[in-house]
Amino acid sequence: MFTGTAVFDLLLPGDSRSLKAKRSYVRPIVAALRRFEVSAAEVGALDLHGRAQIAVAVVAAETGHVREVLDSCERLVAGRPEVELLSVRRRLYGVDDD
Repeated sequence: MFTGTAVFDLLLPGDSRSLKAKRSYVRPIVAALRRFEVSAAEVGALDLHGRAQIAVAVVAAETGHVREVLDSCERLVAGRPEVELLSVRRRLYGVDDD
């Protein structure tokens, strides 16, 4: 069993000056990510209007499948024209990891 996580640091458009406007950008991205059968949520920069951090987690029997799913998630987020992907932090965990 292997698990993988990815945290996406996003720069939101200038019109996201309220939490309501921020949610209008974050919510569709999280919903789109969940179509890959991952757990997805906004996890950081919760009080910053122009930034967001979205994390995904996936569990699979093979590392290759974990990587494929995380790659697909990254492509989806990077392909969103309304946000700018600033960075991605990925981790892969195996059975022997503490």
